[in-house]
Amino acid sequence: MAEDLPGVLILDIGGTHGVLENLAVLLKKHFHLIIMKEFLENKKEMGKKIQSIFVFEGRPTIDRELLESLPNLKVIANSGVGVDHLDLKMISNFGVKVTNTPQAVADPTADMGMALMLASARRLVEGNVLHFPGS
Repeated sequence: MAEDLPGVLILDIGGTHGVLENLAVLLKKHFHLIIMKEFLENKKEMGKKIQSIFVFEGRPTIDRELLESLPNLKVIANSGVGVDHLDLKMISNFGVKVTNTPQAVADPTADMGMALMLASARRLVEGNVLHFPGS
């Protein structure tokens, strides 16, 4: 069944730099996940199966060598707001589209900004240190 799904290249599942395990479960419903180690062990065969790359926390690194080894690549999906870490001109020269998630962290960022402003205005950190020394 997984072989019938479009192949997506990811760095790894779990660990320090891999896709979060819960996210991998969701991705597996729609894609055949191919981790970088599996791809590197058999570039020629695996390269043909990969139609997408899922970039999580800036990994895997997208360079010319990688793009040249993926003849059926159609899209690079970046799981974040910015695409500054991607060479968009080079990628587009390969006829590959790039996507991102521009609103993914808008609400949490606003919440954190408000929390920091309130903590600063009410001197919460200083009050915590004065009332609970050593914490």
